[in-house]
Amino acid sequence: MDLPLFLQQLLNGISLGSLYALIAIGYTMVYGIIRLINFAHGDILMVSTYFAYFGISVYALPWWLSVVVAILLTALLGILIDLGAYRPVRHAPRISALITAIGVSFLLENLGLVVFGGRPRAFYRPDFLNKTYELVGVHIFSLSIWVPVVTALLLALVFLLLYRTRVGAAMRAVAKDMEMVQLMGIDVNRVISLTFAVGSALAAAGGIMWAMKYPQINPLMGIIPGLKAFVAAVIGGIGNIHGAVLGGLLLGITEILLVAFLPSLAGYRDAFAFILLILILLFKPTGLAGKDTIG
Repeated sequence: MDLPLFLQQLLNGISLGSLYALIAIGYTMVYGIIRLINFAHGDILMVSTYFAYFGISVYALPWWLSVVVAILLTALLGILIDLGAYRPVRHAPRISALITAIGVSFLLENLGLVVFGGRPRAFYRPDFLNKTYELVGVHIFSLSIWVPVVTALLLALVFLLLYRTRVGAAMRAVAKDMEMVQLMGIDVNRVISLTFAVGSALAAAGGIMWAMKYPQINPLMGIIPGLKAFVAAVIGGIGNIHGAVLGGLLLGITEILLVAFLPSLAGYRDAFAFILLILILLFKPTGLAGKDTIG
């Protein structure tokens, strides 16, 4: 493999890893606060793409407005899921919350099949994201540049929220000691609902960029990116935002370079991700970044 081709594959890996990281941050924020693995996260991502799709194709909204509306509606969906499914089992054993999360996932998938139908639908991609540039022999797809840029901007907003606002301070406090925070008069349920809103909004941003990268959507499209983002969160250290970003980038780059260097093993691409998950759980179960609370 020559250098330009390596750089091109590396850029593709960073782009894919940025998507994993963006989705994984939602996983890790929810887990960091209430110790819940929200298996419905990937399906929330799927719903967000349909919000954007109908905004563009049915209501004829400008694509950027459809994206904004879809992100807001998905944040609202995250709050509703917390209110309807997770809050009633907040003080139940963890296994109850885990089973609830799996149930919500199946509900969204099957509801999607009934409401939207199983037929894949083409997803709109703006013209400026369809361009390809060439630089010193490296062919750069414009979407591969925008994905890491948007991810970095959203990540900066998340850190701004967590470390420069009172809401962020409340989130970090709830992650440390929920009972003590309640005694101090902070509305823990409101903080948790806001966490679901932020996590779902990030999933929506990741899902819409995923739909633009692989321009078609279907009700089961959230399964693989959801699982890969979960793997990324565990690799980095679930509950740790830095770890989610590290795990996402590591997973994305590894996947792309594996296919580039060993094309005969391309069919095992997903299997390698889960092998990597098993190795991490065996030898470093707290993940590469280690800490298990948000921040």
